[in-house]
Amino acid sequence: MSNEVNLDIKPLTGSCGAEVFGVDIAQPLSDGTVAAIRRALLDHGVIFFRDQQLEPETHRAFTKRFGEVVINPVYGHVEGYPDIMPVVKEATDKYVIGDTWHSDMSYMEVPPLGSLLYAREVPDFGGDTLFANMYMAYDYLPAPLKEMVEGRKAWHSDRFLTSRVAERNAGRSTRLRTDLEAKENLALHPMVRTHDETGRKCLFVNYPFTWAIEGLSREESLPLLNQLYAHCSRPEFTCRFRWRKGSLAFWDNRCTMHYAINDYPGKRREMHRMTVAGTRPQ
Repeated sequence: MSNEVNLDIKPLTGSCGAEVFGVDIAQPLSDGTVAAIRRALLDHGVIFFRDQQLEPETHRAFTKRFGEVVINPVYGHVEGYPDIMPVVKEATDKYVIGDTWHSDMSYMEVPPLGSLLYAREVPDFGGDTLFANMYMAYDYLPAPLKEMVEGRKAWHSDRFLTSRVAERNAGRSTRLRTDLEAKENLALHPMVRTHDETGRKCLFVNYPFTWAIEGLSREESLPLLNQLYAHCSRPEFTCRFRWRKGSLAFWDNRCTMHYAINDYPGKRREMHRMTVAGTRPQ
């Protein structure tokens, strides 16, 4: 393994996000370097690496340094690599996936720790990704709203995707599997989550997957949930990342949300995503 390097970490904003320089993540890394990268992730919520040359095998090797790999249950995979999800928008596509503020796979009983998205082809401009700091979203909640969510749980469901397979697959090259079982992925999670590594509290709700507050119908839940969704996406909680070919983003799914911007009609964008296993939200 290579010797530990001194990482050069440059924050993007005052809320979240930092670029990490001084490391070639395609190479074998020392435990100390991996620990420093993990520390940067915990400090900034999402970290970005530029000018990386990754093949599927090296993408996988780097991802596995941070935990077990998770296979997405509703989307397809790169041929020959069941643990790598293609995120592709062809020039003829009208829509993209991820174009709502969301936390990946929160409908699972054990949602992922995070995801590592690598840019293989990007347009000259457009296709940025937004990230939001859910620690700040919790910290800046008005006191009455904090009282309403503390100790409460909410149901998360994948029905936003799986109840509309044909509709969502139309106009998108990254398609939902058409052989999905009828059984819904459904999980009950705290609305305020305590991060298992930092010990900090953060909001854990998101528009497509948080379906209803425990004990309430969806209709009864939506007035509060909609307030929380609007609050979480306030600009002062966010950062915006402009992709280049060879960039990799590694986000902490436990304390951030993200949003893929669809502003590049007629242009192609191809990414590979891997996902790291997490722990049950507490």
